[in-house]
Parts: sequence; C-alpha cells; structure tokens
Amino acid sequence: MNKTFKIIATCVALVLIAAAVTVPVVLYTMGYIDYADPSPTDKGGYLLVYFGGNEPEQETIRFALSKDGYDFYPLNDNEPIVKQTLGTGCARDPHIVRGRDGRFYMVATDMRSELGWTSNHSIVTWSSDDLITWENESVIDVADYVEGTNRAWAPQSIWDPDKQMYMVYYSSSQWTDEAAGLSTKTCLWYAYTKDFTKFETQPQILFETQSGADCIDGDIVRKDGKFYLYYKDQGIDNICYAVSDTLNGGYVAPEDNVVNVRYQGVEGSFVYRLNGTKTYLMLMDSYKDGCFYLQQTTDLVNFKRVNPSDYSFDFSPRHGAVLPVTDAEYEALANAYKK
Repeated sequence: MNKTFKIIATCVALVLIAAAVTVPVVLYTMGYIDYADPSPTDKGGYLLVYFGGNEPEQETIRFALSKDGYDFYPLNDNEPIVKQTLGTGCARDPHIVRGRDGRFYMVATDMRSELGWTSNHSIVTWSSDDLITWENESVIDVADYVEGTNRAWAPQSIWDPDKQMYMVYYSSSQWTDEAAGLSTKTCLWYAYTKDFTKFETQPQILFETQSGADCIDGDIVRKDGKFYLYYKDQGIDNICYAVSDTLNGGYVAPEDNVVNVRYQGVEGSFVYRLNGTKTYLMLMDSYKDGCFYLQQTTDLVNFKRVNPSDYSFDFSPRHGAVLPVTDAEYEALANAYKK
C-alpha cells in the first residue's frame, strides 16, 4: 500500500511540474500571455542593493551587478558588503541614490525582524564616494519626530529641486494603545534631509489608500513633469500606483490602478530605467516564492511580463533597489570583489 501511494504521489508531482513548465508556454503561444521584448543596452551597468532574508545574519546589505539590466550576479559571494554597527545591527529594504554632490547615499530599514513587525522605528543611512567604501553611518529615529512610531519601513530618497533637499519617504504607523497592541493604519510618510543624518522637517503623511487598507513600500518615479508613486496595497496584496503633479503630495490613485500583471503576493517594487532607452523595468519581491519578478513598460502605467528566461536573479535577493552606474563604476565594483 505504501509503495502504491509513493508511486501515485510521484506521478502527481511529475504532472504538476510538467504543468508548471508547459502551461505558461501554451498560454504564451495562444496569446494569453504577452511577454515584453527585452531592451538591453551596452551603456554602463546596474548596481542592485538588497538584503538576504529574515534571519538576523541575512538582514544585511548586499550588492549585485548587471551589464544589461536583466541578468544580475552577486558580489562578494552573496555575503554582506556594508558593515552595520549602529541601531539594531540588522538592515532591510535598502535604497541607493546618486547625490547632487557626487556622493552616493543609502538608506535602509533599521530592523531585526525576530523582534516583531512593530519593533522598528528607525532608518539607518550611509554615504560613499565610490560605492565601495561606505561611511558616515547614522540612525534617524523617526520616533523622535512622530511620537509612538512603531515601524519605519522601506525608506527611499529623491532630490527635490524646489526644496533643495532630499525627500525621504517610508511606510509608518504609530501606537494608539501599545498595551493593547493597537496602532494606526500603515501609510506613506515623508520628511526632508540635507545630509541623511537627521530630518530638517517634521514628517507628514504622503499618501494613504482611500479604502483604508495599509500601504507600504513606496517608490516614486519622475517622468514628463509627473510623479508616479508605486506602492503595495495590503488589502489586495498587489502593486498599485497613484499620480501627482508635485513630488510631496496630491497623489491620486486611478480607479483601475493595479500595475502588477503577474498575480498577487508581491511587494517591494522598484522601477529603474534602462540606460539610453525609453524602457523601464519594475522589480518585484515575490516574498512567498523567495524570488524576484520583472515586468516592463515605456509609459509607467501599462506593463508587460518579462519572460523568466530573459532575466536572472539566481541568488534569492530580497526587497532592493537598482542604481544605473557608469562603465568605470561597474568595473571598479567588479574588480573590488573579484575572486
């Protein structure tokens, strides 16, 4: 009986594996899946910053490189690149920006997840002249600015020419009754900084969903005078977008604003433009499957899947961001961690 059961189980497993491989091919052939045509270029390269997982030793910042924006390989054997000495000693959801002063600035969630999902209220930051040596580690405690803050997740930064400062935006909630474990809904907040060591302004709400659902993991892209804000709607477990004419407010979500064309169960989206093209890629963390997915667009609204055979992240990265780099910067990074 046990032998028969094992045979049946093996057959079922093989059928499921075959279906997983065959069904997408059949659907694509029949026109139900419209894959995007890759648009790789040979101009410069791309640096991916990411973290490794939910164990403390995995909550560390790591780097990967790509020449075409689709196929990435990890540096330093997928081991941590940036040493963290302040805060919780654990960093998640890193984001990197090229500063107006020629330096690079990185922000991340200062969080040790084993302490709980409402245990974090700080952002950790670093700066670098060359993407290799990271210094000026700082911790910005959001609770010093907004009382009762119990999470400050997935920070990102963008230069605001009107303010002549960097706008740091992140997902946050605050305790309403800590003893009872009650807090406000999670939405997107922002504040301004000059040097990534402190906030110059009091944090304000940037965006919240009309439905009242939590929203996290904001990512803002500027194009043709408009600002596109992508975020995860926790109510539907999907990536959505809103648009504004101004960077720090006025975002309106269209009625049909889901942009993820794969399925539910993704977060940590990040959009980057391919060097020298009008093509943008959206990176998404499929946290349930432990992998990244890519989709492609030219207008930031209508996306197509990228065929999994056309990209690779074979080192299981988690929620990160991509910075386009020059040929010289690419070579310097590659050589710094060459085996």
